[in-house]
Amino acid sequence: MRFGDGYIIVDSEWADHVASPASVGGRNTQSVYIRLQQDLDAHCNTARMAGAEILEEPTDHFYGERQYRARDPEGHVWTFTRTMRVIPKDEAERLSGLRIKGWHR
Repeated sequence: MRFGDGYIIVDSEWADHVASPASVGGRNTQSVYIRLQQDLDAHCNTARMAGAEILEEPTDHFYGERQYRARDPEGHVWTFTRTMRVIPKDEAERLSGLRIKGWHR
């Protein structure tokens, strides 16, 4: 996958020290979280047509993100997100009912 001038590569098994979720009982060994600028729903449809298993349909979350999760053919879980609204920390705490330590906005 291209990202700007670089690549994001989530590879198959190619050496003894590299494991795929498919060979470790489906457990993931990383989190891949990609923030999109374009239409998230169209991206989800493209992923679905390319063979991804959609684990969470595009959903709006209280923290201002619209996101979906997909599992690729190797078993890696990807989260794709798009910022819809910047939420201040106090509002996120009120909406979630949690006390948040630190905040990314």
